[in-house]
Amino acid sequence: MAVDLKDLVNEVVEANSEDLYELSRFVWGHPELALKEVQCHDWLTDFLERRGFEVTRNYLLDTAFKAEFHAPGGAEGPCIALLCEFDALPDIGHACGHNLIAEASVGAALAVQEAMKSNSDMRGKLVVLGTPAEESRCGKEQLIRMGALNGIDATLMAHPSPVDILAAAFVALHQIVVRFKGKAAHAGGSPWEGINALDAAVASYVNIGLLRQQLRPTARVHGVITDGGKYPNVIPEASEAIYFVRAPSTEELAEVKRKVKACFHAAAEATGCTVEIEEQSLPYMHMIHNDAMARTYRKHANALGVTFVDDVVENMPPSGAGTDCGNVSHRVPTIHPVFGIGSARGPANHTRGFADVANAADSQPPTLRAAKVLALTALDLLTDSELMGEVKREFAALQLPPEEEMRAMLS
Repeated sequence: MAVDLKDLVNEVVEANSEDLYELSRFVWGHPELALKEVQCHDWLTDFLERRGFEVTRNYLLDTAFKAEFHAPGGAEGPCIALLCEFDALPDIGHACGHNLIAEASVGAALAVQEAMKSNSDMRGKLVVLGTPAEESRCGKEQLIRMGALNGIDATLMAHPSPVDILAAAFVALHQIVVRFKGKAAHAGGSPWEGINALDAAVASYVNIGLLRQQLRPTARVHGVITDGGKYPNVIPEASEAIYFVRAPSTEELAEVKRKVKACFHAAAEATGCTVEIEEQSLPYMHMIHNDAMARTYRKHANALGVTFVDDVVENMPPSGAGTDCGNVSHRVPTIHPVFGIGSARGPANHTRGFADVANAADSQPPTLRAAKVLALTALDLLTDSELMGEVKREFAALQLPPEEEMRAMLS
């Protein structure tokens, strides 16, 4: 008798719910920053290895990993990857709920694994790809450039938020550090002999404030001055500021960055300083949700009682948030749905309140539900050749630039 995959997925996720909550609590209790997620890397890889996955630790990056499971019918079919994030934010820990991303992806992987075991005719391969440094170092782009997506046909993950969103308009973004160099002088005795680097930082901040009038409403430039000197009686000889630049598309991001850099150069020219501009990390690209995959995810989510905000509210604006999953979505078909763990009036991501919600027992039912929907979507991709063909045709129709051209666009 054929196994009902929906029932099996539900049973496996529920049977492992306590272990998955323990996984989530461990990650939440060990908030490690980008590329320093050593304890979480070790805990997650140990967990997956004990469950029968073939695990490659320190995969391409020190805290990345790859866990694989081959279908009993052979690995010649589709290769589907569940993306697993686990880095935290400075000071406020898992205020973006990456502990729940790890839980949902691993929970989905356990369910897909059991479904593979139950069907001797199933072909293909499941991958859990541990991707560090989402918050600040664009870890997925680093992994992409080292070949992490080679052989993978589609990827999926789910991210917690106050509400459920099927295809959030994640924007492109880039972090820029600007440093001005001047000349120190006694601020009371001979200030005319100095070249004030703080003035350059302030002038560039004001320039950007004026620039915003000419930017599209969906663009964002926000920053802080991280070094403006130490003593008020010394003309600052050095200053530093960090900015985030955001835009709805990767192409528009490049144009906004050009204008922001002009603000820096103008401030340097006006004050007599020299300027150094460092583009920290690689740019985050805007998200492209594969429609065929998203429709499949919606079907299974709706069956479990989920209503997505973007199915009710028309013309939702860009979220303002970015993710390096956007970089993945430009290389292989991908979805990045958002699952609600609170309420629309509850704490938003990147707040201490959201960190508390991400660790609460109340976050478990929606996280386990997300794991089930991810698993069912992955199984459809593995078993439905017509769906997989539609996914690939839709992605090909985007006519995205070749890899070398894409990397040049990001430089």
